[in-house]
Amino acid sequence: MAEAKLKTPSVLAFEAKLLPSDALMFSGQWGNRNAANWAPIMVSEKSVRGTISNRLKSALLNDTQKLDTEVSKANIQTVDIAALPLDCDTLKVSFTLRVLGDLAIPSTCNSPAYQSALKTCIDAYAEETDFSELALRYAYNIANGRFLWRNRVGAEEVEVVVSSADQSWQFSSLDIGLRDFSSDNSDIKALAKVVETGLRGDGYALLTVNAYTKLGQGQAVYPSQELVMGGGKGDKSKFLYQLNGQAAMHSQKIGNAVRTIDTWHPAADDVGPIAVEPYGSVTNRGVAYRQPKEGTDFYKLLDGWLLKGREPALEQKHYIMAMLIRGGVFGE
Repeated sequence: MAEAKLKTPSVLAFEAKLLPSDALMFSGQWGNRNAANWAPIMVSEKSVRGTISNRLKSALLNDTQKLDTEVSKANIQTVDIAALPLDCDTLKVSFTLRVLGDLAIPSTCNSPAYQSALKTCIDAYAEETDFSELALRYAYNIANGRFLWRNRVGAEEVEVVVSSADQSWQFSSLDIGLRDFSSDNSDIKALAKVVETGLRGDGYALLTVNAYTKLGQGQAVYPSQELVMGGGKGDKSKFLYQLNGQAAMHSQKIGNAVRTIDTWHPAADDVGPIAVEPYGSVTNRGVAYRQPKEGTDFYKLLDGWLLKGREPALEQKHYIMAMLIRGGVFGE
């Protein structure tokens, strides 16, 4: 009897293998980074009287009196704020990151034949690479403080301290670039070995990360911002993420930064690394850099490999495995 043609299962899902916690924010002094008494940064509110500055309808723009009346109205807003105290110049951001193995075992798959074929591909990749390239890139994004996002921009100094079991590393993050992953820093390579161990499933991998960014006394800090649907007129217009009142960053935002490793997409020379996503989507630019019509998206690459026997280039294998590490629902 002829062997049945392999098909994409209707149900296929992978659990994420990089599990960051939420990140808490603290304030202190750059010169006392080793002190234990860092104070939590609390989210507070303020009301401001702004001006009307949005685009107006043509009828208003062409009527001087109506325009004067409109722009003279008070634009009252209540917003959440978070900032360093006036006697503190440094933000501390703390979180943990757990790395899991068993990538070849999906959390759900209703096709044993497909699961077996996929396991063969993943095992061959693991044997070929030991996950070393991916682990190095994840470690790089921890060391360079990419997860600080706007809190890294314009900082006078940034230091990231990472610990795991009986090891620890200290990185001067502004010396580590955000555009490539070519550093010869031995500490980054040592950190990558811990991540690699977790991805291979050879041992327990838990990283504790403390980042210090010197911003200046009293300067604003940038927690995650909450999207609140259905707010009525006069409600607070800006909501910052907080845990028991303390400013924090979403685990999803930390995870997005750690997996910003995709330099294998077609526009990488101009754009640089983007977060690993099925279609290479970057929402704040409104662009998908991995277009299905070009065959560079995750599904076309995976189906070509599994269903049609078209083995991708090694760099695209890196991308496919990074997508599985990211996790998600990938079935029909």
